[in-house]
Amino acid sequence: MPDSQPAHALARVAIIGDGRVGRAIATALRNAGVDVQGPLGRGATGDGADLVLLAVPDAEIAAAAALVAPGRLVGHFSGATTLEPLAPHEALSIHPLTTVTGDTSFAGVPAALAGSTARALATAHVLAEALGMAPFDVADDDRPAYHAAASIASNFLVTLESFAEDLAATAGVPREALAPLVRATVANWEAHGAAALTGPIARGDEATVARQRAAVADRLPERVELFDALVAATRDLRARQEVGS
Repeated sequence: MPDSQPAHALARVAIIGDGRVGRAIATALRNAGVDVQGPLGRGATGDGADLVLLAVPDAEIAAAAALVAPGRLVGHFSGATTLEPLAPHEALSIHPLTTVTGDTSFAGVPAALAGSTARALATAHVLAEALGMAPFDVADDDRPAYHAAASIASNFLVTLESFAEDLAATAGVPREALAPLVRATVANWEAHGAAALTGPIARGDEATVARQRAAVADRLPERVELFDALVAATRDLRARQEVGS
C-alpha cells in the first residue's frame, strides 16, 4: 500500500461512544488538526468516515462494530480485547497506557497498538503519532499478558499502598507521609528495575522481617497472608538479583 494511505485514513475520523475516552480522543485529535465526527452516540454507523473508532465498553465492541458499514477501518481503545470483535472489518486497536479523563493530554503517553493488516497497523501508528503518543506493538496472542502487566502495575499498586496506609494508620502515621517514599521508589524502579530493591529482605535481615510480620498479625491479621506472599516474592526477587549480579 502507498505510504500516504494510512495518513489518508485520518482525513475523516468518526468516534462512536460519548464517554470519557471518546471525548478525550475527539478533543485531542481536533487539537491535532484532524476532522472528527463525534463523539457520536451508540448505534451510529460512522457513515462518511474513513476510520471509525469505537470508544465503548469492552462488552459492546462487537455490537458497535456490526453496525459499521463495510469498507472502513474500524478500531477500539480496549487494553484487554483482541481485534476479533471487530471482524470482518479491517481492524486496529490503540490502548493508551494511562488513566483517561475528559481533558487528558496524550503527549508522551505509551500506547499498545495492533492491526489486522499492515495498513491497519500503519494507521494505528499514524493515529498514535497524531496524538503525540509513544507507541509499541502488541500482538493479539500477547494481549492478556500485556493487560495483566498493566493491571499489576496500576491496580495492584493501589492495593499494596492501601495495605501500607492501613498499617501505618495503626501507628498514627498518615498516608501523605508514605507518598514521597512511594514516588522515590517508583522513580528508582523506572531507572534501575529490580536493582532498586532495598529494605530488610534485600539485606537478609530476617529478624526485622519477623518483627514486621508480628506487627501485621497483631494489627491487621486479615492481611498476614498477603504479607507472607509479598515476603516470599521479594525473597525470590532478591535471589534472582544475586544470581544475575
